[in-house]
Amino acid sequence: MTDRTDDAPNEILAAAKDAKAHAAAAAEAVAEAAEDAAKRWPLAKIGLGVGIGSAAIAAAALYADRSRSKKKSK
Repeated sequence: MTDRTDDAPNEILAAAKDAKAHAAAAAEAVAEAAEDAAKRWPLAKIGLGVGIGSAAIAAAALYADRSRSKKKSK
């Protein structure tokens, strides 16, 4: 009796080989995406900071206007 599984791969080995190649390609794509993301500016954080700063300025202006309007009405 001869064992022919060493000569020709079966579908399980072929699927494992394809999965390994797919995983390697995916890992390479993720690495490239991480490099691209590191090169870009963190726009979400900047936008959040601008939004908070704008809200603080608006709140300060409303507070200052409120104290002035009370003085004028007296």
